[in-house]
Amino acid sequence: MPKVLISDQMDPQAAQIFRDRGVEVDEITGKTPEELKAIIGQYDGLAIRSSTKVTKEILDAATNLKVIGRAGIGVDNVDIPYASSKGVVVMNTPFGNSITTAEHAIALMFALARQLPEADASTQAGKWEKNRFMGVEVTGKTLGLIGAGNIGSIVASRALGLRMKVVAFDPFLTPERAIEMGVEKADLDTLLAKADFITLHTPLTDQTRNILSKENLAKTKKGVRIINCARGGLIDEVALKEALDSGHVAGAALDVFAVEPAKESPLFGTPNFISTPHLGASTSEAQVNVALQVAEQLSDYLMTGGVTNALNMPSLSPEEAPKLRPYMALAEKLGSLVGQLASDDLDNIAIEVEGAAAELNIKPITGAVLSGFMRRYSDTVNMVNAPYLAKERGLDVREVRHATEGNYHTLVRVSVNTSQGARSVAGTLFGNASPRLVEIFGIGVEAELDGHMLYIVNEDAPGFIGRVGTTLGTAGINIGTFNLGRRNAGGEAVLLLSIDSAIPQDVLDALGKLPGVKRVKALKF
Repeated sequence: MPKVLISDQMDPQAAQIFRDRGVEVDEITGKTPEELKAIIGQYDGLAIRSSTKVTKEILDAATNLKVIGRAGIGVDNVDIPYASSKGVVVMNTPFGNSITTAEHAIALMFALARQLPEADASTQAGKWEKNRFMGVEVTGKTLGLIGAGNIGSIVASRALGLRMKVVAFDPFLTPERAIEMGVEKADLDTLLAKADFITLHTPLTDQTRNILSKENLAKTKKGVRIINCARGGLIDEVALKEALDSGHVAGAALDVFAVEPAKESPLFGTPNFISTPHLGASTSEAQVNVALQVAEQLSDYLMTGGVTNALNMPSLSPEEAPKLRPYMALAEKLGSLVGQLASDDLDNIAIEVEGAAAELNIKPITGAVLSGFMRRYSDTVNMVNAPYLAKERGLDVREVRHATEGNYHTLVRVSVNTSQGARSVAGTLFGNASPRLVEIFGIGVEAELDGHMLYIVNEDAPGFIGRVGTTLGTAGINIGTFNLGRRNAGGEAVLLLSIDSAIPQDVLDALGKLPGVKRVKALKF
């Protein structure tokens, strides 16, 4: 009988689900890392929330562990790469607390609008400062929505019910989906200029970190009020403090902080600032939902091998897996390449297969493409939830099978329509196992997509390769592989390099200034 440890406080119904499914379960919470290391070796599954930190040391001690289930969305407390290397599946429950988080954002918006915490403290201190707390109505105001995914769309619907106007910034929000939601799709600068209230509902990635920077905060309307129930690090907290002190920002409410637990912050004690201790998902209903979901998912995996909401493993039947795994590796890399190179103005994506690939189940291939494509915007995207997230944003996903074989015995192509026109990349398998890029935006280039890479579009001219090599060499950056392609002699050319380390911004800037260079982009796979 499989054995599961619940190491964080969860609804008691979760343990009962395990027992009903034939899984032995222990509820042992509040253990130190050393105490957890001493007992984790006897368990097949581990159910956690945010308190338990699943580190390399814990995983090394977990000699029988097969699966980790996080009751909730965030998996910052799990070393997923190391878990993958140990053969441990990591699952989360990404949609169990969406309404709760959205409602908390709306609650904080009202608290800001009417200065409720300060008014409460003043009144209970025996004061009656009726004239001091002159709030504002939300009716008729413009809500700026940064992130229009699952939670963001719920916030938008609630705001519209309050007779607010909603302006949304989300790279994956299509015009059609915006109309369906009843919101105005806008770029970030337009949102900052229009919004009376701004609420953030986006994951923390390299692209979204400090999205409300000092510079962007200065672009906001004077008197704006800001709410963040998403992730710490989306706002420059020092800059926000300055904006509150100057009066440019009329109020801010944060449920999340760059460093948590937030025992101290430059914002603490600032007038018109409200804070809560990461309560976005903390309602009875949400905690029950995620606890039940994680128990069901772990039970299914341990008893039947079923995989749901895994962050490091696709949902596949035992029969399909051996054939599809190399294709999914190829598809994920192609999706990631398009996601990194194509513009943000995207409303559709097509996955085409031909040759041997056309005879396989295309759904896992599509899921892998979408997983790679959307990873730059979400750290928690996976093959299970990527199609859902794409649909949620109104992304038109097409699957095309070509019965005839082309130049390659098997081929996967990923295409998007952008404001600059159609863009596509294609790849094949060498030896039915090794993923290989063979075409990028209409130019033939054979390359492995792995690690840190550099993409350069340039005019085909003598001496260019030498200048690139000299620039990188001077910066101490070693080139691993060197891959070239061009449309025609003297025309547009593409250079795709693998390098041993990430490229600093100043080196990218230097490469961009070389004669003939049209575009330079650092890539990571």
